[in-house]
Amino acid sequence: MMKERIGIVKLGGNPVTLIGPEIKVGDKAPNFEVLANDRSKVTLADSKGKIRLISVVPSLDTGVCDAQTRAFNEEAVRLGNNVEILAISADLPFAQSRWCGAAGVHSVLTLSDHLNMSFGKAFGTYIKEHRLECRALFVIDSEDTVVYVEYVPEVTDHPNYEAALEAVKYARS
Repeated sequence: MMKERIGIVKLGGNPVTLIGPEIKVGDKAPNFEVLANDRSKVTLADSKGKIRLISVVPSLDTGVCDAQTRAFNEEAVRLGNNVEILAISADLPFAQSRWCGAAGVHSVLTLSDHLNMSFGKAFGTYIKEHRLECRALFVIDSEDTVVYVEYVPEVTDHPNYEAALEAVKYARS
């Protein structure tokens, strides 16, 4: 049985239940399997040796999620080739592809966790009541060690972009 954590985050002011462990700085990043926009399978191992900034959002079709993903898309060019930005949501791959085309987002890899919520269960971002991801940021270094974690306390709020980007810079040094 998966661990359930209650009251860690709220959605619209209401506490929700997160399924999965609380990931902490220093943990080895757990593996997961999500879908790319072409429905091919993607795992953590696919980006081994790179620094990963994982931006977790409930749905790309909402204002804060849209802004969060666009912000990291703009930063991607400045971060260099050794950094990969993954945006994970429970949106269908078709919807993610459509959103990326309309938004002009090409530097962030949008990935769908809709099939079995593998990422959400592994990283503790799966909102049980709504079958969505909570808003969170993770930075994983090239050795698969977690160097930054933020579970945003209110899902409708923005994350701390600057702190995550600083963690990426730290992981590169």
